[in-house]
Amino acid sequence: MQQSSPPRGTRRLCAAAATASVAAALLAPVAAHAAVSPGDGVLINEVYGGGGNSGAAFSRDFVEIVNTTDAPQSLAGWSVQYASATGATWQVTPLGDVVLPPDETLVVGQAYGSNTALPDVEADVDGGIAMSGSQGKVALVSQVTPLSGATGLATAAPVVDYVGWGGATDFAASAAPATTNATAIARTGGANTADNGADFVTGAPTPEPLGGDTTPTPTPTPTPGEPVEIAEIQGTGDASPLVGQTVTTTGVVTAHYPTGGFDGYVLQTPGTGGELDPAAHVASDAIFIYSAATVGAVAIGDTVRVTGEVKEHYGLTELVVGAGGAEIVADAAPVEPAVVGWPATDAERERLESMLVAPAGEFTVSDTYATNTFGEVVLAAGPDPLRQPTDVARPGSPEAEAVAADNAARRVALDDGSTASFSRNRDLTPAYISLVEPIRVGASVTFAEPHIVDFRNDAWKLNPTEPIVADGSGVDGVVFENTRTAAPEAVGGDVSVASFNVLNYFTTLGIEDPACVPYRDRAGDGVTVDEGCDQRGAWDAEDFGRQEARIVAAIEGLDASVVGLMEIENSARLGEPADEALATLVAALNDAAGTEKWAFVPSPANLPDASEQDVITSAIIYQPALVSPVGASAALDTSDDEVDAFQNAREPIAQTFAPAAGGEPFTVVVNHFKSKGSAGPWPGDADQGDGQGASTQSRVYQAQALADWMAGDPTGTGAEAALLVGDFNSYTQEDPMQVLYEAGYVDAESAFGSTESSYVYQALSGSLDHVLLNPAAAELATGADIWSINSGEAVALEYSRYNSHGTLFYAPDAYRSSDHDPIIVGLDAVADAPAAETVTTLRTTPPGQAKKGAPNLLTATVRTVDGAAATGEVEFLIDGASVGAAVLDGGSAVLEVPADLARGNHRVVAVFAPDSASMLPSESGERTLVLR
Repeated sequence: MQQSSPPRGTRRLCAAAATASVAAALLAPVAAHAAVSPGDGVLINEVYGGGGNSGAAFSRDFVEIVNTTDAPQSLAGWSVQYASATGATWQVTPLGDVVLPPDETLVVGQAYGSNTALPDVEADVDGGIAMSGSQGKVALVSQVTPLSGATGLATAAPVVDYVGWGGATDFAASAAPATTNATAIARTGGANTADNGADFVTGAPTPEPLGGDTTPTPTPTPTPGEPVEIAEIQGTGDASPLVGQTVTTTGVVTAHYPTGGFDGYVLQTPGTGGELDPAAHVASDAIFIYSAATVGAVAIGDTVRVTGEVKEHYGLTELVVGAGGAEIVADAAPVEPAVVGWPATDAERERLESMLVAPAGEFTVSDTYATNTFGEVVLAAGPDPLRQPTDVARPGSPEAEAVAADNAARRVALDDGSTASFSRNRDLTPAYISLVEPIRVGASVTFAEPHIVDFRNDAWKLNPTEPIVADGSGVDGVVFENTRTAAPEAVGGDVSVASFNVLNYFTTLGIEDPACVPYRDRAGDGVTVDEGCDQRGAWDAEDFGRQEARIVAAIEGLDASVVGLMEIENSARLGEPADEALATLVAALNDAAGTEKWAFVPSPANLPDASEQDVITSAIIYQPALVSPVGASAALDTSDDEVDAFQNAREPIAQTFAPAAGGEPFTVVVNHFKSKGSAGPWPGDADQGDGQGASTQSRVYQAQALADWMAGDPTGTGAEAALLVGDFNSYTQEDPMQVLYEAGYVDAESAFGSTESSYVYQALSGSLDHVLLNPAAAELATGADIWSINSGEAVALEYSRYNSHGTLFYAPDAYRSSDHDPIIVGLDAVADAPAAETVTTLRTTPPGQAKKGAPNLLTATVRTVDGAAATGEVEFLIDGASVGAAVLDGGSAVLEVPADLARGNHRVVAVFAPDSASMLPSESGERTLVLR
């Protein structure tokens, strides 16, 4: 059924005319209001998420905005944002400096699907968000900062309009109906009652861009004008001084993008490049040529004269060249790549925009998450990845601001020369991902080929000179250092304690519940649970087998005496036998070890009722050959407290252990505090904008309750040493951690100078996971390490992304077994065995009288009281003065009597010094040496 379109009036103004004819002073601002409200305004008019899918009407997704007021509206600084139906992570498409005339619509194009042969959507604004074809949430926002949270957004202050459709868990009043690949939701007759369910209906998508319908207007063939140097077009500022003018220029093709969505090429002034100083280089010598009509007629190395209109496309200066606007001319002087380090300021980067460069200096991988979706790797100039400011310094402090400034100065994205979304084009392989040459946060990057300095999606980038067609081989123009290790660094001690997140290890599978909805691989098979049920893990037995193999490999490689686990299925909460999932994991570990190496701590008896618990829980496993539980486990239940601190988090679980060989007992407490993604129930839980995210107050209450509980000997064993382990969802210097530091705990990673981090979020490395030591545990601690096997690895390697791309990246090893890295701490807790007594005997050779000048030997034999040969050194004394020493060999040491020893009677003694604390020193009885 054709949907009812809102009245859009006569298309009186095109974008250029509107901008030229409406002075900024006359723009009517949209009245400020708390998100969705009835009446006229700038509204979301249509949403289509099925682009490029099977049965789709168009090749890409889009969101259409409409101005229902009677005056032009400036959308400068605004954005369209999208989150999944239940998600709390918001993707952003800035709208740029756009003026929307009254009664006009603006089309925001989003990601292309796999079927690019379908009709394209003529977009006024280009984005790259892959939206759902059936359900989701879209917000029109008066800022470009991403929204935070999964619910309550329809009343958020920066939200101008908001639509939740299908199975969305957040919406204005009620959800708009679900869509299919062939349908969109659109306002019915321009209605705006602030109720999505009443205002939107489904129907065929009808995108209408600003100033026209969906039929593109042919670009007229330009008339060549007076030649202009590329540097003049670029200018010395952040925008061209010639915007809107038609110019002619000539350059050498240095980059060529006939496929992948760029639809153009780069020209650079002949003879430029080579050694240059970015600070002294006043204007770029290169420019991007946007020209689908001529890109197929040129090649890298050609010298080309072009005529086209100068535009600023979301910060990138470009020439828009139509058919007939490019001509290959005689070869000119070649371009040399400029050898430059990454500039620290936008001004210096502008002077290199679109130029061919050979990046110099150190570069380090800082994020691999978007590599899976867009073939993009975030890099940091220098030897270290970008840091989470609140992991280094207190929130809001000058030191934290300095870290943020340093991040901005060093950040650059390595892109793949394409706009393709690999979550939509799933038969393709993302660039840079490889099992042969793994990309990992913290690894160094070496550029084997020149790249282009580019500006797209509001970010500075280094693009290859041609779109990368990846095959997983690792051949891509850059070399990534392989920093993987087979095991964590040695932490010393005789026992160890670790923390490990097992990434929603569920033995209750999604396929077992008809209400569960899966994430599917490219063949349409379920891989992991998306929504609809309590399960969060693998979809079926095959998926579970792949997940379990990786987790087992990681825990075996970690090989700690005690391991605190997070994100394991709470079987009791799902109506299964208590600890069923935990027992399954331990059985898999023992199968892999070939012996009963592992055991688990049963869930505490004092947990709240299962119906009041989360579907994931924390747990403890251990090696019985190394440690033994002391007493029963205990849980921190705050449900009856005045402040129910753990109403929105997992209850801490404690167990005391003693070394199996005897020694100092210690208590391990596993924690999983409230996440940062959504606000909890307390007044201080709203995101304060200081870098700590949402629910800081919840985590502070949880830290306070934990500290109070620990002060009272929760296991009743009297053990003095305590280790708090787990995912505190707090970076090292944030408020909840300060509560625990003030209670006397120290962060083991910081105390032992670890340079690794346990988590990577939005290209920033920091530790949400910690092992905290009270003073008694700190005295026992011998070392700490974060084993970097997960957070910095490409997400494409995760079991949940199995068969998501044209190349299969799964391997049954520890790498990307989770999204958090494990932490391990060594303890010197085993009691020292008493030192063995020793007996030293001495004899002379020959016995009795000896002849001066002849070989005369002193021989000492040292044994423990049980007859074992001692090890160490024996010093020989004659008449109370040392004459030499010898190392024991098989329990004996021999020294020749000095040749210059005078004739007569001499007193001889052997003194044993052991080489370890396991033996006591001793000395022989005195013997008389008679020298004739």
